[in-house]
Amino acid sequence: MTLLCVPLVGRTVEEMKIDAAAAAAAGGDLVEIRLDYIEGFRPREDLPRLLHSCPLPVLVTYRPNWEGGRYEGDDATRFETLSLAMELGVDYVDIELKVADKFVDFLSGTKPDKCKLIVSSHNYESTPSCEELANLVARIQEVGADIVKVATTATDIVDVSRMFQVMVHCQVPMIGLVMSERGLMSRVLSPKFGGYLTFGILDATKTSAPGQPTLEELLDIYNIRCIGPDTKVLGLIANPVKQSKSPILHNKCLQSVGYNAVYLPLLADDLARFLDTYSSSDFSGFSCSLPFKVDAVHCCHEHDAVAKSIGAINTIIRKSDGKLVGYNTDYIGAISAIEDGIGGLGSKDAAISPLSGRLIVVVGAGGAAKAIAYGAKKKGARVVVANRTYEKAVTLANAVGGQALRLDDLENFRPEEGTILANATSLGMYPNVDGTPVPKKALSFYDVVFDAVYAPKVTRLLREAEEHGVKVVSGVEMFVRQAIGQFEHFTGGVEAPERLMREIAAQYT
Repeated sequence: MTLLCVPLVGRTVEEMKIDAAAAAAAGGDLVEIRLDYIEGFRPREDLPRLLHSCPLPVLVTYRPNWEGGRYEGDDATRFETLSLAMELGVDYVDIELKVADKFVDFLSGTKPDKCKLIVSSHNYESTPSCEELANLVARIQEVGADIVKVATTATDIVDVSRMFQVMVHCQVPMIGLVMSERGLMSRVLSPKFGGYLTFGILDATKTSAPGQPTLEELLDIYNIRCIGPDTKVLGLIANPVKQSKSPILHNKCLQSVGYNAVYLPLLADDLARFLDTYSSSDFSGFSCSLPFKVDAVHCCHEHDAVAKSIGAINTIIRKSDGKLVGYNTDYIGAISAIEDGIGGLGSKDAAISPLSGRLIVVVGAGGAAKAIAYGAKKKGARVVVANRTYEKAVTLANAVGGQALRLDDLENFRPEEGTILANATSLGMYPNVDGTPVPKKALSFYDVVFDAVYAPKVTRLLREAEEHGVKVVSGVEMFVRQAIGQFEHFTGGVEAPERLMREIAAQYT
């Protein structure tokens, strides 16, 4: 079982002890005491205090500044401190590969059997090739490591695949982690690829390396205790991706139905490269968001009829033969939310959509805009497309038999009575919550305003529309409804727990 290690980075011994207790209470398996973080550290006085009554097994690290740490002294003092930690009964000691042979000579065979020696290498710039990583692992083994630790940096999410390949073939216990947000997958999927341990911080202020998730996230969102070799990998491919609530929603719903999968935020730079790299059947399905929904059409071998007509995909499923099938659940998610939002303003005939005969102004020309424009046209609406890049607005408008406008034109555009405004851009999305596609004074001319942005739940656009007394429809509705379709594709037809989805969306958006 992959261990959950909580790094302790307090500036004082007392702070370290408080955090060690918090780590035990939160479900950690061991703590890493970073001695180089303690201000004015005095080895012979402070080490016994740190280790006395520590509620969890201890890994001691005294990282020098030349390996990304804070210790600026000489190696002799550091070696003596680490040796003292061994004498005091710690379970693990970490030493850097660069000086590991000297440290082993310094110990002269006095290392207690109980204490495991972790020999580590850190690359804060990149992730080498598989061959270079394998050679590095071999070098670490040769100096007498009980556990190999290699930490690299992801400049692209595909870098993580090389770490996975080396980990699964390593013949000794290995910690293989890839730092930065693009490397998060390496930390969460450590149990799947045989990692000895992974790190989870107590909170965002207590990080010891780039890209570390919290212990709470690992346990409660990713359910890391249940991840194993057979766990399927799902996720949201997007850029940016940090703001998304999809990992919370999908993971909790997968857990509720007992489906053996984990859903990850996947910060990618090139969709095709990502899909080509993670081509194993274990990587079985993906949500696809900005800016990749249109690119996804070209990456999939097959498309359902709706996705093909729209020309945008938000769901990708890998079949057993390796082929990728693209779907679009944005369409029904957005259109049904808008229809319900119109409510009594539409026809009482259930067979006729309340969108029928209405004018809808769609802001944007990307994947979500294509889904809304296509869906509205299919429901009998007349469509206007407004976009910052006018040529893209023209292309989408022509595809649905509509009219194109420049985004700036909306300030003076005077729609007919009953018109709906639908924002399908990222304007107003966290963290840029002050953004809005339409000036406040122009919103009073619409009957209904819909915003596909769901984080925050009430965007500036919706808030300003409400101030004019305009009916608003939150993107949370689209988020939940499209997620229902995605969940059923991911699980091969398992009914989505809609009630739970709505509870989660209400809690986290």
